[in-house]
Amino acid sequence: MKNILKIKALRSYLVLVILVVNTSAFSQFTVSKLYNNHMVIQQNEIINVWGTANLNTSVSVQFNNKTYKTKANYKGDWLVSLPKMKPGGPFKMILKSGKEIILIDDILIGDVWICSGQSNMEWPLSQTENASLEIAQVSDTNIRHFKVPISYAEKPENTLAGGIWEVASPTTVGNFTAVGYYFAKNLRATNNQVPIGLINTSWGGSRIEPWMNAKTLNIDNPEVYLKEAQREQNAGFETMLSNLKKQFPYLTKEDAGTVNNEPIWAVTNLDESDWIAINVPDLWENQGFEGFDGIAWYRTSFELTAEQAKNSITLSLGMVDDSDYVWINGQKVGETVQQYSAKRIYTIDSNFLVEGQNTLTVKVHDLSGGGGIYGANNELFIKTVNNQISLAKKWKFKVGSYTRSMVGVNQVAMMLYNKMIYPLVNYPIKGVIWYQGESNANSTEEAVKYSELFQAMITQWRQEWNIGDFPFLWVQLANFMQPQEPSVESNWALLRASQSSALKLPNTAEAVIIDIGNADDIHPKNKKDVGYRLSLGARKIIYKEPIVYSGPTYKSQEILEDKIILSFNTVGSGLKTTDKYNYVKGFTIAGADKKFVWAQATIKNNQVIVWNTEVKKPLYVRYAWADNPDDANLYNKEGLPASPFKTD
Repeated sequence: MKNILKIKALRSYLVLVILVVNTSAFSQFTVSKLYNNHMVIQQNEIINVWGTANLNTSVSVQFNNKTYKTKANYKGDWLVSLPKMKPGGPFKMILKSGKEIILIDDILIGDVWICSGQSNMEWPLSQTENASLEIAQVSDTNIRHFKVPISYAEKPENTLAGGIWEVASPTTVGNFTAVGYYFAKNLRATNNQVPIGLINTSWGGSRIEPWMNAKTLNIDNPEVYLKEAQREQNAGFETMLSNLKKQFPYLTKEDAGTVNNEPIWAVTNLDESDWIAINVPDLWENQGFEGFDGIAWYRTSFELTAEQAKNSITLSLGMVDDSDYVWINGQKVGETVQQYSAKRIYTIDSNFLVEGQNTLTVKVHDLSGGGGIYGANNELFIKTVNNQISLAKKWKFKVGSYTRSMVGVNQVAMMLYNKMIYPLVNYPIKGVIWYQGESNANSTEEAVKYSELFQAMITQWRQEWNIGDFPFLWVQLANFMQPQEPSVESNWALLRASQSSALKLPNTAEAVIIDIGNADDIHPKNKKDVGYRLSLGARKIIYKEPIVYSGPTYKSQEILEDKIILSFNTVGSGLKTTDKYNYVKGFTIAGADKKFVWAQATIKNNQVIVWNTEVKKPLYVRYAWADNPDDANLYNKEGLPASPFKTD
């Protein structure tokens, strides 16, 4: 019996070998998807060019008047290493294998930066402050951008899912990572001899663990781990769906609000007795629908006078994640598809309006992650010929259908690393800019653990690229959510501290942006200052410019009777406050009981003196220690904000 099993196994093995050989024999000559027209290659580093070809066939790479040769191995993989080169271009590259030729044109040699993280790094230039003006005047063709498609894999894969290099121009730059673009623009302003290539590998809503490998995360058996994660995800989905059907028992994968392509839930006289109330603006995940992806409908009404109804109106819906379809009085007036970051502003002709009550219906289709109508309260309104009507209020809400999406993939360890980082590590880079952390600030435990994870990820990436301790620059979390009293603990403050703890690693810098966030929007639209502050770190670390690249950071404290005197690093030309009366705000103070209260503070001799007359024996101070430290106003004279800290 054992011999029979051995013979069967041997036959299976031979069949497998034959299949592999036959498949490989017809493999196409390819090069990494990073190698295409308009690419930027890293200066002063060994240049790796790699791809696939027929087994054991010769491959040649002609570049900069020299030819380099190799052979594909038994798997059909090949790699050629070119010597270090100085900035310049444009160049051409000709790759040959047998009769197959690949021609790559308009290649520049400069500095290549990985731009990674979640949605605030992914955020496109077109959806930022003053975007139209910035886009219209773009003329620097030495800034280039490669977007890695959002993708994932259960095991490390050598091949990217896709992507092309684009040259900055008014027709392309709107899709660039806004933070990355402004970062590159500022570097080019101080060193215009070096082209900049941005590799944008980011995914909105992602946690940090998906960007790390199994070894770094101490996962001994990735296959078992991922099966368990899938099981938990399936269980979570079934629980979500079960709860959803308790409220909406009719639910299927087909939209109940649309029958025979007719939007039956958009009609004017609709029975809304089984609809529920929901706050607008806000994601529906924040209102009891965590994990739901699919179609949901919103309805509200507004009143117009006869004069107002005779004129067109402007309808502003803030932002919608992901797509919206809009009706007024049963007539479709607009739609925006799969642009979760775009502001919805529609001009409505008077033909759609009536005197008196008007019915507004919005169908929202969310593919994954957050869903619904969101943004700031002041972004939801109807503007008439003579007034403005707020739409920030409770609307009617009803779920139309559900979908099983990629929800959760960007929360699972290793999955993004395997497909969006691992295929890049052969490609030399100058450094990394990172904007992530919001998705890891859901609890105190997570926020504290981020310190260990973040430093481990930086170390891992540096080891895998194997080009030394390249610069790693990141954005500290912005101010967000409503301001709270000092007694309320803050996970966002803890996560900021975890981010700052990575400054102990060499060649690191942090851009503090607690002054340019938005209480109502997790995606602050001012990405210009974010890119600028990141560029200061690069200019200091790489180009050794004698500049102040950081705001004040906590150094030490001295207790003097009923006051605490604070000293700082990186004070630059001196400390200052933005308050016209020179009040320093954002400090709290406590004694041994650690009951923090607001404190008075003043600047003297580039130190800050903090006190509260009710705290006779102070021991501890905190600064900007909140989700949204909206009143924090300590800066250096170079205009860079002080980083949050606590001494307890």
